[in-house]
Amino acid sequence: MPEGDTVWRATKRLDQALAGNVLTKTDFRVPALATTDLSGRTVVEVVPRGKHLLMRLSGGMTIHSHFRMDGSWHLYKPGERWKGGPDHQVRAVLETDSWVAVGYRLPVLELVATDAEDTVVGHLGPDLLSPSFDRALALANLAAEPDRTISEALLDQRNLAGIGNLYRNEVCFLLGLYPWRRVATVDLEAAVDLSRRLMKANLRHGSQVTTGVDRPGRRTWVFERRGKPCLRCGTTIQTAQIGEPPQDRVTFWCPRCQPEN
Repeated sequence: MPEGDTVWRATKRLDQALAGNVLTKTDFRVPALATTDLSGRTVVEVVPRGKHLLMRLSGGMTIHSHFRMDGSWHLYKPGERWKGGPDHQVRAVLETDSWVAVGYRLPVLELVATDAEDTVVGHLGPDLLSPSFDRALALANLAAEPDRTISEALLDQRNLAGIGNLYRNEVCFLLGLYPWRRVATVDLEAAVDLSRRLMKANLRHGSQVTTGVDRPGRRTWVFERRGKPCLRCGTTIQTAQIGEPPQDRVTFWCPRCQPEN
């Protein structure tokens, strides 16, 4: 599942390619936007908000998309072969004179007024990757539900936006936190600061590395390492579900490095 840093990198690429350019053709392949034509509008900027992507256009309109599990935006030169997936997975095509942006498997794709963006992202907590990240508010949000598990609290985008399943698992491991620890018993400042530091460290390259070793099988401490030995102590990594469907996620932890008590 894409995390905030994945969306940040996609946003950066789209903004560099499209901002300041006029859309020459648009093709939306979702029912709600099937007849929408945005050609003639200029792309003002493309910005991230947590795990949401906002493409602001002239005339006060914003294309809002969310990747969820496997959505993505790809950039191609005119005439270049598309490689992001089969055609039936394409949800949007935005063309300028120099670039073609293709959105694949986007479960959320909608058009909103730019001055009404809060209707789609206003529920989010402070964005971990924002230069104006409000640390105090993020800490207050987490502390507001002291009996919640730290795993659930970190993943809740209403508390702080951008962190996904990979980082919340890795943060819990690096801080030695049993995933079911109550928020009230956790050093929340350490958890928030580490979350932001890990995500910012991965902004400039494609791999998400928390171990310092950018090599297959060694990039994360516990995430997606079920049944494998802990890289620190050798204990077998365990997994379980935390949360209720559809927001439940697989939790990975080392019983020795993250003891229950």
